[in-house]
Amino acid sequence: MLYPLVWMGVSAFKPSHLVLTDPSIIPTEVTLENFRQGWHVAGYPFLVFFGNSLVIAVSCIIGNLFACSLTAYALARLDFRARKIYFAIVLVSVMLPMHATMIPQYIVFSNLGLVNTFVPLILPKFLATDAFFIFLMVQFIRGIPRELDQAAAIDGAGPFRTFWYVVFPLMRPALITTAIFTFIWTWNDFFGQLIYLTSAPVYTVPVALNALVDSESAQGTGTLMAMSLLSLVPILCFFAFAQKYLIRGIATTGLK
Repeated sequence: MLYPLVWMGVSAFKPSHLVLTDPSIIPTEVTLENFRQGWHVAGYPFLVFFGNSLVIAVSCIIGNLFACSLTAYALARLDFRARKIYFAIVLVSVMLPMHATMIPQYIVFSNLGLVNTFVPLILPKFLATDAFFIFLMVQFIRGIPRELDQAAAIDGAGPFRTFWYVVFPLMRPALITTAIFTFIWTWNDFFGQLIYLTSAPVYTVPVALNALVDSESAQGTGTLMAMSLLSLVPILCFFAFAQKYLIRGIATTGLK
């Protein structure tokens, strides 16, 4: 499992002509030329693509935390007509592949003139389209005692205030788990970003890596390995920081 990562790390410091011809783990020649050449893609420094990916990832995290938590609270706590039917639709949508909705969704954003912007990648997150996180939060909220809601109602709190001041703070483990998975999935997403982002200034890291392959062809293997190694750094740092919260969010209910 680790060998491909080790090979990528070693190849990042090899001259390009040795990446595919010298299979040894210990490089015979070491160079930083791959990083220097790969830092500029399509006329822009790679830092621009890091910034674009970060903007999209953070925005998607905020959208999922806001929309999915509200939706989950409504499905888990509020009594309204056809609630079970709506929840069943949410569960069914988990099994629906994203490719089935990609074309009609692209047509909608194209007609709105929003292609080649970040909006198609961010806006759906604020509309609670990630059914997996809704299901996760619904199950979590069901483990919170309803007596807390009743106590808030006695104090005069409505559904939204009960959610914001009582339920939402207790959802911290589930929220952190959602934030971690959203960041990793958004940062690594290639297909959706490739569809909507068509010009270099708005490229994200995966799309920029693809452009690097197209522009350098087989001679840019070392450059691709170098930039791929750099693209892993934010995820590794984020996961190292949030690992204990991820385990806690999955293994516990958040209640003492």
